[in-house]
Amino acid sequence: MKTFIFAVATAFLLAAPIASSAQSTNEPLTRAQVRAQLVEIEQAGYKPGTDKNTYPTEIQAAEARVATHQEAAATNATGYGPAMNGSAESSGQSMQPMASPANVGQ
Repeated sequence: MKTFIFAVATAFLLAAPIASSAQSTNEPLTRAQVRAQLVEIEQAGYKPGTDKNTYPTEIQAAEARVATHQEAAATNATGYGPAMNGSAESSGQSMQPMASPANVGQ
């Protein structure tokens, strides 16, 4: 019985810091942060108060555009840039196909 109580107490003590750190990230937003988010969403094409029938889909689409824009900005901030298609050549010479031994001397 003592082993069980000890195991439960140990598990609780190990889980307590994890639970407290997860709660600290949910801090309330300031008014300035809320206004900045509203400006971003409006710049993404959302117009508050226009059509109340399409409200959820319009704001969700605007939020998706903002998220895509923020992801692209974060990708560009790494300094590596986007993936590029195509290839580059380092010399002007091109490779010629080798003659097969059966065709040599003909």
